[in-house]
Amino acid sequence: MTGSAYRWGAGDVGAVTRGLARTALGAAGAAVVVLLFALGGGGLYVLLGGLAGLVAAAAGLWWFLAHRGTVRILGGLLLFGAPVAVLALYVVGGLWLYALSALALWGTALGCGREALRRPGEPAPGPARAEPAVRPRRPVLIMNPKSGGGKVERFGLAAKAERLGARVVLLDPSAPADVEALAREAVAGGADLLGVAGGDGTQALVAAVAAEHDLPFLVISAGTRNHFAMDLGLDRDDPARCLDALTDGEELRVDLGTVSGRPFVNTVSFGVYADVVRRPEYRDAKAETALDALPDLLQGGQGDRLDATADSTPLPGQQAVLVSNNPYAAPDLFSAGAGHRVRLDSGRLGVIGIRVDGAAQAAELVVLGTQASGLNVLTARRVEVHGGVTNTGVRKADRAVSVAVDGEALVLPAPVVCELRPRALRVLVPRSRPGVAPPPPPLNWRRIIGLAFPDPQGPGPSKNERYDDPYRSGA
Repeated sequence: MTGSAYRWGAGDVGAVTRGLARTALGAAGAAVVVLLFALGGGGLYVLLGGLAGLVAAAAGLWWFLAHRGTVRILGGLLLFGAPVAVLALYVVGGLWLYALSALALWGTALGCGREALRRPGEPAPGPARAEPAVRPRRPVLIMNPKSGGGKVERFGLAAKAERLGARVVLLDPSAPADVEALAREAVAGGADLLGVAGGDGTQALVAAVAAEHDLPFLVISAGTRNHFAMDLGLDRDDPARCLDALTDGEELRVDLGTVSGRPFVNTVSFGVYADVVRRPEYRDAKAETALDALPDLLQGGQGDRLDATADSTPLPGQQAVLVSNNPYAAPDLFSAGAGHRVRLDSGRLGVIGIRVDGAAQAAELVVLGTQASGLNVLTARRVEVHGGVTNTGVRKADRAVSVAVDGEALVLPAPVVCELRPRALRVLVPRSRPGVAPPPPPLNWRRIIGLAFPDPQGPGPSKNERYDDPYRSGA
């Protein structure tokens, strides 16, 4: 499903699809019946108790993150104690069976409903359309031996690459290297492909050189998280498989992000996360550093509020702004594709802005998700970020903004501008690769009813009628 949309017609509804749709409707109805039947035995309290526990846990999370000392301890107790208290209430009140049954039925309804909405035979999604590739004759691969805890040595990447005809440039772990300069030297020496075995920040620097010279770029998933490799559908468990592209590969044209002229392949973070990453102790003690810094950054006056503009949409007073090279799929409990970018060639930046001013807004964010007032989720072609104001209301001079570019901490002069270079990067990938987990189609109960009980006499939706896919560019 590369850039496609979901389509339905009366003739598309087979026995399996119809069965899934009817199961979804039946399970949803049964969940309602269970709660209605339980009203006499406290069914209403099942709903109210679960909601109260969720709100209390969200408030506890805020107090745990935004405070120190006694308030943090009380927040932690509430965060973990509220769900336990709700479960105890269900057990003591004899409601646990109703709650468990309703939850299981609703989960079945959601799972079957989304499966019914998938068009049978729909091709798997991909970051971009694959095109035939010419085998490189003089590939040059830059490898960081320290990346990913030593994956280069553990998987024998250098030796395999050399057997396949590549020249390998091993970085010296004891001395910082200018990987961009190394990539330019490789191009000057006649390289017809550039590749990197390293983290996403290193990937981006070399990718920019490859894009500048219109050379194919090879991603080797030897970093710690390998987000870019994951969204390209590469094997993150065995980075040696990425080298198969040198002999049996195909090419993807994907977008390349820029933040104030610096390239990025994944995300640019502003605000709380960027301020935490800047701290020298973060690399050796991530969790401890974050917990120590968050109270000041969230409400103590040290963290700056950001003013951002996504195209023409203002986002004032944000505590955090995340800009991604193409939007991420919305988080979803029943989605195998949550946390992925379904496409990398849409020409659109993903933008998430967060503003939480207290426990009440934290609870609203947990309960309402993307509908909460403190969360903005949108796409844009250009994002501009200013320093904004401090938490004490003092205007900050627009001189510099803390930024985390693909996880690397920087300070850039304001305004910081994020843009995309559409389809600027040629990525060589192996023909055989795991691929990308498909996101769920949009959940629409009216369409599920139509699939469960199609009208053979009615015209139904035309086969050519398109229902917009929310992950499709421009949606």
